[in-house]
Amino acid sequence: MAFIIFLTTLFVIFISSLAKISYDTFSFYCLTPRRIRKTMEQQGVRGPKPRLLIGNILDVVGLVAKSTANDMSSIDHDIVDRLLPHYTIWTKQYGKRFIYWNGTEPRLCLAETELIKELLGKKSSVCGRSWLQRQGTKHFIGKGLLMANGEDWYHQRHIVAPAFMGDKLKSYAGFMVECTNKMIQSMETELDSGRTEFEIADYMKQLTADIISRTEFDTDSDKGNQIFHLLTLLQRLCAQASRHLCLPGSRFVPSKYNREIKSLKKEVERLLMEIIESRKDGVEIGRSSCYGSDLLGMLLNEMQQRKNSTTTTLNLQLIIDECKTFFFAGHETTALLLTWTIMLLATNPNWQHMVRAEVNQVCNARTPSIQHLSKLTLLNMVINESLRLYPPATVLPRMALEDMKLGDMDIPKGLSIWIPVLAIHHSEELWGKDANQFNPNRFAAKAFGGGRFIPFAGGPRNCIGQGFAIMEAKIILAMFLSKFSFTISDTYRHAPVVVLTIQPKHGVQVCLTPFSS
Repeated sequence: MAFIIFLTTLFVIFISSLAKISYDTFSFYCLTPRRIRKTMEQQGVRGPKPRLLIGNILDVVGLVAKSTANDMSSIDHDIVDRLLPHYTIWTKQYGKRFIYWNGTEPRLCLAETELIKELLGKKSSVCGRSWLQRQGTKHFIGKGLLMANGEDWYHQRHIVAPAFMGDKLKSYAGFMVECTNKMIQSMETELDSGRTEFEIADYMKQLTADIISRTEFDTDSDKGNQIFHLLTLLQRLCAQASRHLCLPGSRFVPSKYNREIKSLKKEVERLLMEIIESRKDGVEIGRSSCYGSDLLGMLLNEMQQRKNSTTTTLNLQLIIDECKTFFFAGHETTALLLTWTIMLLATNPNWQHMVRAEVNQVCNARTPSIQHLSKLTLLNMVINESLRLYPPATVLPRMALEDMKLGDMDIPKGLSIWIPVLAIHHSEELWGKDANQFNPNRFAAKAFGGGRFIPFAGGPRNCIGQGFAIMEAKIILAMFLSKFSFTISDTYRHAPVVVLTIQPKHGVQVCLTPFSS
């Protein structure tokens, strides 16, 4: 009799759990989107009609595939229609506010700068990443800072912030100079052998990967290069996430796509665990008194301190996710900034000459130091203009974690808000008739913010590595300009594409000439 009661109890618990899961799933895929759509339609916010389950995915994919099928006929920076064709079409039809659907996830496109400023500032505590965004990057960067929400984000930000502030940030300059010298020497050797054309994007990716290897792992070993290569492959696969519906259980389907992603993730984490185990072994046998002073060491030291405390836990998987996050963000953003800036300077020789003259005057033939960087005013203007024309990401996503008021709108919990950064940076209304032209002088008088210039987002959730990226870019560009003059190669084909970030489809080919002052 007791056994029957036990089985009956288990059965009731099982049925109750199954019913809850079924309701939660039904609510997530049907009830919540329906509620959100109704709330926004009552406020006059509409958009293209979604298809069942897939929403407007096919519309977006089809429009982007068509607009990027061919290279651009000239080096033209008017790239919004090319990279965000759905935004251009739908904003003309529905205005600055419209809803479109990524599967069953509703997305509010928001291009009003005052509301963007409020969202990233005052409303930052009730915004975060959506379930679909987190699923799309689950195997790539996991639950690291970039994808964390709420209290998890707060504690992770608190842990890693010291690695990107004050003297710690300044201490990375030596690694940056050392790695850049190594790249320049390699280029000079190639020039001596008769080579004149260089694919600069590849050099910048490798250089920034070397630098982040040194700052994150205090190593320039083969493991850093292997991790860089595997994360690049993972990035390209995860960029296809919008073409793969995240239906319940879909991540467990043994498709070729899922198998490739999981295999790459497993190999990246194996390499990271080897580095971590080596650090732990060093402490255990007494070779080291701590796990290191780099980012990985800081995380391992923090984990050890929290081991026997009641504060938020920090486990090995989270440390691995943070390493992947900062390895990706730490080299990707700066590599693209450097690549696009060199392309812009190669096609604008007057600015190249002016910036080089400034570098020579400030540094006086010496290696750039931290003290020099703040005096490189023209270089800073050029970097800002490069970030305006070619921001690393075309859009900035946030999701309402609770019902909130944004300006005159009622934003329901669960609504994703997508800020079209590229379109805002190229808006003639905000930047003038020359918005699609390279004109660093626009940054001479004042800094632009308030939702108008947001290459690194804004507010409390802005990019924690912004200072690192700008310092790195200034050092590398100053050293590069002092050694070479360069022009764009005849083989360069202008074809920006989006692979999570804005990248040159065919790279950027420049012709180098050793520069003698």
